[in-house]
Amino acid sequence: MTKDLLEILGAQKPILSAPMAGAAGPKLIAGVCNAGGYGVTPLWTKSPTDVVSGIEDLRALTNQNFAVNLNLSFPYEDQLEACIDQGVHGVSLFWGMEPKAIERAKAGGLVVLVSVGCAAEAKVAADAGADIVVAQGWEAGGHVWGQVSTIALVPAVVDAVDIPVVAAGGIADGRSMAAAMMLGASGVWVGTRLLASEEATIHETYRARLLDASEADTQWSHDLYDVDWPDAPHRALINSTSRVWQEAGSSAPGKRPNENQVIGHRPTGEPVVRYQSYTPLPETSGEVEAMSLWAGQSVAQIREISSTAQIIEEIYQEAKKLLKHGSSIL
Repeated sequence: MTKDLLEILGAQKPILSAPMAGAAGPKLIAGVCNAGGYGVTPLWTKSPTDVVSGIEDLRALTNQNFAVNLNLSFPYEDQLEACIDQGVHGVSLFWGMEPKAIERAKAGGLVVLVSVGCAAEAKVAADAGADIVVAQGWEAGGHVWGQVSTIALVPAVVDAVDIPVVAAGGIADGRSMAAAMMLGASGVWVGTRLLASEEATIHETYRARLLDASEADTQWSHDLYDVDWPDAPHRALINSTSRVWQEAGSSAPGKRPNENQVIGHRPTGEPVVRYQSYTPLPETSGEVEAMSLWAGQSVAQIREISSTAQIIEEIYQEAKKLLKHGSSIL
């Protein structure tokens, strides 16, 4: 279904960017789009007015299609209406299953992508009219909806629905893209690798940690970085905050070491407290190493900084070469 996916998206390459709030600004998303992929811009933290501004900022950098990402566990209705009013190409829905949101987006003329963590959710999304489902495996960085690995999840979802399936979680190079395509995925969703792009808006300390990390240097937690976003499992780099928390017995929120301690400040001057769900920006000050440094298990494949366009092209060309010659392996 890769051809179907590309036709739905109006893209040239079946590579989509993960909606990394804080890290993926207009330049990164436009870089994906202009390289032939499909960008997904994270605007769910914005007011409806700022959603419109975010769409306009991105349109100033690309004339290609893109989607706006909305979080269904927070108020989203007004943001969705803003997307419809602006005539964006698509909307990416995650962190929940709301058939009414899918139906409203479809009625508004949008292409609808829905992130899922199991085959049953994929069927609900498809039945509600979703155009594409994104099967997010447990390996993924940032907030992780399900607990099934990508290699087990993708074929299960592919077998459950008759619409294109995009694989997410652990996709950082052409090898992992080719593997996902062999599992039946029509395309891939890339996040952690794009954190090491020139356009990613993250702090240098965060970037340096990504370049040095191994596949064993991330940790999945249910509620470690829960301030501002409770009850939302996630994967991030192991750091001083997570080590002290584990040494103290991995206690529940309200009983953790140094809770409410200010460990830094946002560029606006607002405090960042320990255990806050926050992506450190270039101008963030304080103990950046102790903040939530989102990363997936594919972080071991990241060893250099490249432009977004280079990353998309390298992943695509390597996967294309491997899939072309794969029949000679056995």
